[in-house]
Amino acid sequence: MATARFLVSGRVQGVFFRASTRNEAQRLGLAGSASNLADGRVEVIASGSDDALKALERWLWEGPPSARVEDVKREAIADRAFDGFRTA
Repeated sequence: MATARFLVSGRVQGVFFRASTRNEAQRLGLAGSASNLADGRVEVIASGSDDALKALERWLWEGPPSARVEDVKREAIADRAFDGFRTA
């Protein structure tokens, strides 16, 4: 299991990005969270298999239909235990 932090920039707030991310993460079998940041980005922290994290990263570059993603930054972080995937 691995854990990664993603910072997603662009038009990603107010377009159901967090809820769509939760749905995609659950479909991929990932646990974690998606939160809006004060600077307009969305922070996604996800734990699961490397393949699932790669798939989530590819999806984050697209997001839901009304999002306009400009950048996705990924960093590996210490593993965390999550109970499902939540939005904040």
